[in-house]
Amino acid sequence: MNPPPDSGFAWDDFTEGKILLVNKPAEWTSFDVVNKVRNTLKQVLGLKKIKVGHSGTLDPMATGLLILCTGKATRQLGDFQNLPKEYTGTLKLGACTPSYDAETPEEEIFPTHHITPEAIEAARQQFLGPIRQIPPMFSAIKVDGQPLYKRARKGEVIEVEAREVRIDRFELTRIAIPEIDFLVACSKGTYIRSLAHDFGKALDSGAYLTALHRTRIGQFSVTHAWEVADLVAAIRQLRQE
Repeated sequence: MNPPPDSGFAWDDFTEGKILLVNKPAEWTSFDVVNKVRNTLKQVLGLKKIKVGHSGTLDPMATGLLILCTGKATRQLGDFQNLPKEYTGTLKLGACTPSYDAETPEEEIFPTHHITPEAIEAARQQFLGPIRQIPPMFSAIKVDGQPLYKRARKGEVIEVEAREVRIDRFELTRIAIPEIDFLVACSKGTYIRSLAHDFGKALDSGAYLTALHRTRIGQFSVTHAWEVADLVAAIRQLRQE
């Protein structure tokens, strides 16, 4: 993946405020990416601290677009969080997991022999437009001051209220049961893991997410995003200027 057109940096870019598009690697948390960029900037610029934040968390399993802001640009993070998102991914039919993705093992197995192309299309249609969605237990939503995923790992089950979100596009780009590839364009706050889980239920079966890649946030595209290693190298290049 090529770095974005504005790949040249100046010393004061990051303290004055810089917007960076980054392609998050699999198995990194969003905070891992922020910390890597922050620590590199502190080291290269000789600073004790510098503001770096991100807009819109991605699960560790997921890859794709993160918007990072530095310095004064962190004031824009709230605006970016409200932008619509676009994803591609893969779900597996016939099973469920506690986390609604491949981070946890399958715990329930369901039949898939009854699933026809007509049933898949009818289920897809149910998830277009405004829908109500219950976030996964394995999520960062806080209840009584503690993230749900911490309570889920203790075996707790917490009642979470359904939230209204909007699905603008839900395209099934490959159907090879038990796998289905998809493209989703949606509002902020949409959990694609919950969408996969609910899609399985709509087919009288089960489903969970096996891959997820965020391709777009508002007008920002992952095709213009930095790989983490390339971004770090470009920042370190400032030492030689």
